Amino acid sequence: MIRWVVVVFLGLFIFYPLLPWFDRLRVGRMPGDVLFKLRGVVFCLPFGSTLVWSAVIFLIAEIVSLTCPNC
Repeated sequence: MIRWVVVVFLGLFIFYPLLPWFDRLRVGRMPGDVLFKLRGVVFCLPFGSTLVWSAVIFLIAEIVSLTCPNC
């Protein structure tokens, strides 16, 4: 359980400084993504983008597991 907390924390730690770069790629602009401003700071909760990226990574992992029987 503690490993998942660490993974989520590290993911957020890495993701947050990259928000301006992701904004240029239109990540965080999908339906289901939440952007709000609180005291001059913009917060992004990319729920929709997370679902799409998770599906893409899952499909890539499935393709790799089908093509590589020893993996």
